[in-house]
Formats: sequence, C-alpha cells, structure tokens
Amino acid sequence: MTELFLEERNCDTCPIRHRAVCSKCEADELELLDSIKYYRTYDAGQPVVWAGDEMDFVASVVSGIATLSQTMEDGRTQMVGLLLPSDFLGRPGRAIAPYDVTSNSDLTLCCFRRKPFEKLLHDTPSIAQRLLEMTLDELDAARQWMLILGRKTAREKIASLLIIIAQREASLRKRRPTDGSSFELPLTREAMADYLGLTLETVSRQVSALKRDGIIELEGKRLVTVPDFEALMAETGDDSDGGLPV
Repeated sequence: MTELFLEERNCDTCPIRHRAVCSKCEADELELLDSIKYYRTYDAGQPVVWAGDEMDFVASVVSGIATLSQTMEDGRTQMVGLLLPSDFLGRPGRAIAPYDVTSNSDLTLCCFRRKPFEKLLHDTPSIAQRLLEMTLDELDAARQWMLILGRKTAREKIASLLIIIAQREASLRKRRPTDGSSFELPLTREAMADYLGLTLETVSRQVSALKRDGIIELEGKRLVTVPDFEALMAETGDDSDGGLPV
C-alpha cells in the first residue's frame, strides 16, 4: 500500500530544487506551494496510478525512478517513458491519467493537490514558465528517443541510456559529468530491455561488452563508473554533446 505522509522539509535544501517546477519561485511563491504540498513514497514495483484513473495531484520526483507504460487492447505493454528525479508527473487541466505509472525503485514524490496547483499556475508566472520549459524539454527528449529506438544499434542504445542517466545524476549535483564519475543504475536489465526494445540477453551482452572494452566499470549489477566520459559518448553515435536532453 502506498505510504502517504506529511513531514517538514526545507525547499532550500531539496536535492531537486534547482531543476524542479519550483526552481524559479520566490520565497512567497514557495510558501504558497508549501501550503498544498505533501509527500508520497512507493516501494519498488508499486503502481503510482493506472491509465484511466483520476489523478487528484501532480508531482515532482524527488528520488527514485518511475516508468510510464501503455497497454494495448490485446494485453501487450510498452514502456514509453522514464521519470527521473526532478521530472514532473501529471498534467494540469487533465484529470485522467493517460499512462500507467509504476515505481521502478523506491520512489518519493513531492505532490501538489491538482486544483490548487492549477490556480497557482494561472496566478504565478514563474511556475507556468518553468513548467513550459520542462514540457519542451520533455518533447525534445521524446524526439531524441524516437531516434534511439528507430535507428541506433543495440550498443548505441545502451550507451545512450547510460549517458542520459549519467548527465541527470551530474545535473542534480550541479556539475557536468566527468571522467571517473559513478552513478547507480536505476533500471534492472529487464526494464532496460523493455524500454530499449531489446531482449534481456542482448542487454546483458552489450553491457558486458562495454565493460570488457573498458568503456564502463561495474561494481555489482547497479554501480556504474565511467572512466572516460568522451569514450562513452562516442559509443552513442551522437555528436560531441550527445544531443541528449537531461
């Protein structure tokens, strides 16, 4: 069962504050958000919302990762997106969830009651501007993902996903990815295969090949170290900056 809790949290020390929908807010605007804010936590594998359900909240991912998926009439399911820390869940003005949202790891959401948030969005330009920026970034990411799924080799797909995660982890720490940087891989091999349109065997084989070639180092199954970030970038098949929104 979803754990719903309230607790004192200081927005100034929030790990996603500089990237989240509230990043442009002044102190008085943060106080307004704080009045409609609460936190929810989910265990790994727990559903957050099902497609077609009414959502009475919108939220920012504080920690953990969630997957967006869509189920066809015949029962086939496709993962269509990832929600990483600082990403926004829900759509103001839309009460019904369009996708299944599932926690892929232990997940914490900073939630805002939907109706009051919609009013704040109308009355507070800084929130509206930041949400527009995030929406456009999400659109860019979706277009980039079409390229990854449609044109890239299995090795390039794996490298691209690792770059996306590495860049997001570095951004949350207010820095750029550097040689020797490490991050916890938030997806299982099975989830990576589902998201990338590959088989589990192909994902395992390509990850092992990247490790064997010295492109990445692995400690256990999840801790990834990148000895040479440019070398990993070269494996994506993209230009020098990766072309990958974070």
